[in-house]
Amino acid sequence: MSGAAGGHSAHGHGESGHGDAHGHGSFKDYVTGFVLSVILTAIPFWLVMGNVIADKVITSVIILALAAVQMVVHMIYFLHMNTKSEGGWTFLALIFTVTIVAITLCGSIWVMHHLNANMMPISAEDARHAP
Repeated sequence: MSGAAGGHSAHGHGESGHGDAHGHGSFKDYVTGFVLSVILTAIPFWLVMGNVIADKVITSVIILALAAVQMVVHMIYFLHMNTKSEGGWTFLALIFTVTIVAITLCGSIWVMHHLNANMMPISAEDARHAP
């Protein structure tokens, strides 16, 4: 895409700052994404710092759910991912990435759980004599 020959601006993106055929977002999209990101960051911070929910497991699950929502917000508003962009290849790459991340997270949690369950407990006497 050359500047003058293609009829595009010097940046090669067509209309500056507005959504166009290349999937670039508008200023409104970026502001919406930013506001949603701030809210999705502030809520977990408030939950933890305010000790709003006494059960730490429920708090952790809520934080993980909000983190997943925030990832989706980033992918839509900042990375402009959808099923139509680049002939669907970005969506296919997203599915592959989510699969690999899920396998990695589940495998890591499984390994850490089994390491914790199978470690020998250390007594207070042994802890005092440890190097």
